[in-house]
Amino acid sequence: MRSFSQTSLARLATCDPELQRLFNEVLQRVDCTVICGHRAEEAQNKAVAEGKSQTKWPHSKHNSLPSRAVDAGPWPLYWYDLKSFDQFAAVVKTVAAELNIEIEWGGDWVSFKDRPHFQLKGK
Repeated sequence: MRSFSQTSLARLATCDPELQRLFNEVLQRVDCTVICGHRAEEAQNKAVAEGKSQTKWPHSKHNSLPSRAVDAGPWPLYWYDLKSFDQFAAVVKTVAAELNIEIEWGGDWVSFKDRPHFQLKGK
């Protein structure tokens, strides 16, 4: 049985219980890592400055506690392997549907593709 690293566990612990439930189940199907859960003001504004986010503090779903967004990806993580992120997202979406958890994937966005980003809909 796969398990998250201590770092991924700590990041996932900052997320909404539904995201925790979702990604714990995803991990049973595909090896993955949690890149980011909750972001405080400084981290959010840094992500915007680096072009990793377009949403300034406090308007990102990463900014609530618990976080209503999580950045995650397949393990091992190869940032420029977009196909692996797309395949990973397909697994996440399938598991979310099975668990009746409504999510949005940043890779589906038209204006800003954010493949590691998953967020709860409507929360």
